This record gives sequence, structure tokens and C-alpha cells, in this order.
Amino acid sequence: MFTFPRAELLDLAGPWSVLGHTNDVLGRRAYAPMVVSVDGGEVASRHDLRIAASKSLAAASRGTRPHTIVVAGGTPHATLPTSEHKLAAWLRRHHADVPRLVSICTGAFVLGAAGLLDGRRATTHWAVLEALAQAFPRAKVVDDGIFQRQGRIWTSAGVTAGIDLMLAIVEDDHGHAVAMAVARRLLLFLRRTGGQAQFSEALQRQGDETPRGRDIAAFVVDHLAEPLPVERLARRFGMSVRSTTRWFRTHLRVSPAAFVRSLRIDEAKRLLSDSSLSLDAISNRTGLGDVSTLYRVFSSDVGVTPAAYRNRFGSVEGLTDDRQTGG
Repeated sequence: MFTFPRAELLDLAGPWSVLGHTNDVLGRRAYAPMVVSVDGGEVASRHDLRIAASKSLAAASRGTRPHTIVVAGGTPHATLPTSEHKLAAWLRRHHADVPRLVSICTGAFVLGAAGLLDGRRATTHWAVLEALAQAFPRAKVVDDGIFQRQGRIWTSAGVTAGIDLMLAIVEDDHGHAVAMAVARRLLLFLRRTGGQAQFSEALQRQGDETPRGRDIAAFVVDHLAEPLPVERLARRFGMSVRSTTRWFRTHLRVSPAAFVRSLRIDEAKRLLSDSSLSLDAISNRTGLGDVSTLYRVFSSDVGVTPAAYRNRFGSVEGLTDDRQTGG
């Protein structure tokens, strides 16, 4: 796990914690992470918390090649500082010996400088997506998810997205149940994508989630804007209405209608906080009907109006009137 002077600490610590908790869940040392910097020794992170003892790139290179290299976020520019440039040069020479290469946040610029993103889908922090695309025009830079995988190359969006990516890697290595157990320990959500609902309350109910449960959740999210009565869910998954209702009660401890409603509300929260879409557009995208219905349902479930929620949590300019339809 590579870090650099002034790198984002959470890019390193978040994925590291996922691996450590995976070892705890498995009851064995499935992962043996090592912190590496180009020169070794103490490294000051972006906000001055110091990593006391990293191994130098030269020392790490003398050992067995790692199975996975994780590059923490560094400098979001095509012209890299010396330490990141040296790592990119090392990766150009040795990447073929490493089965899995990962960048967290702006670590994608190091992979790009090493030529590892050419012809591949990749992502990074939303604030520097355009810079990544301009710096590496042969890469297919996308913003439709918080991490991307193409073959052995994984890239993540900013900061905490590295945790989601590492959970996906754990799932790939050890299966869904292990990754879910780790997510629960960290009070996180196993499945989180930038373009979909954040699966808060509903996903937490899926502790013993079956493939059918994952399929149902994915189907609902993919069709939020459409009517989703229990009859449609039953037809989609080859069950009777009665069996479908019983399945939801048994496995998710809610009715089908309550499950769908919770995902609609989750998506409305995401759109209110992360976009400037109007209430009318959000109503349509979430399948919550018109603005009046969105206002009523959201206020009832969340305890505040859509406008109040956006004003408190929104990353864009909020609404000024509870009922207005402009973003």
C-alpha cells in the first residue's frame, strides 16, 4: 500500500482497516498489508498526521512481489512530484508481475502515468475527473460509479470510496458473506455506487442476504421510476404474490411496499444532497409521484421536509421554499 508526502490518510487507513477486519472475520491472516513510500521512514499525511515507519520502495522491491498494490491519493496532475513519478516508473517496469493494481482517489494519476489506464475504464475523485481525462486521453474516464474494475486494474472515486472498493475486493476474494460481515463491523454498506441509491436501511436488513435478495434489491433500484407493485416483483422472480410477501417478511422483516418505499426515500436523499435536480425531477426519478407526494412521504419518513434536508446536507445550492420545484 503506497503512500506519499501529503497524501490523504483515509485513502490508506480506510482500505487497511477493511483488510484488518477481514482477517479478524476469517480468523486468519488472509492479508498482510505493508505501507511503502518511495524513500521509506516517516511520512506526513495531508493533514499532518504522520505515518511512523513506512518501508522504502527499494527495500520492498527486494522481497516477493505483492499480490496487490494499492496506490493512495496523491497529486492530481499529469506532472507528478518526484516520489509519485518514481513509483509510476517502477510500475511501468514491474506491473506485469503484480496480479492486482488498485488506485484510491487521485492515486489514479500514478496508474495513468505508468500507462496502466490506457484503453481502460477508470475513475477518481469527482473534482478531478476532467483533469484525469485530459492528462490521460487514452483512458476511458467515467463518473458513473464510485469504483471501476477492468481486469486486474481497480480505481476508486474519492476518499471513503476506497473502503467500498476494498470491500468489493474482499467479496471477490472471499465471498459475499465475509464482505458483509466486515461491512457490518465497520457500520458500512456493502454495496454503494455513485449512480444509485445508497442502500442504507434496506441493505442493513440483508445480513443473511441470498442471491435472490441481492437480485431483488438491484431490480428495485434499477426500476425506481416505474410502478413496483408486489405483483410485478412476484412475476419478476417467479413467485406467487403470497410467497413474495412471505419472503420479504421472513428475510427483510418488512412488506414489499415498505422495502420499495425505503429505497425510493434513500434515492431521494441522495439526489437532494448530491444534485441540483428540481423536486419535480426527483419525484419522477424516484417513483414517488408528484411533488406533493414527495413532500408528504419524505417529511413523514425522514422527519424533515425535502428543502430542509437539502439545505442541511446538500453540496449544491439548496431550495429556498419547501414546495418549489426548482433545484
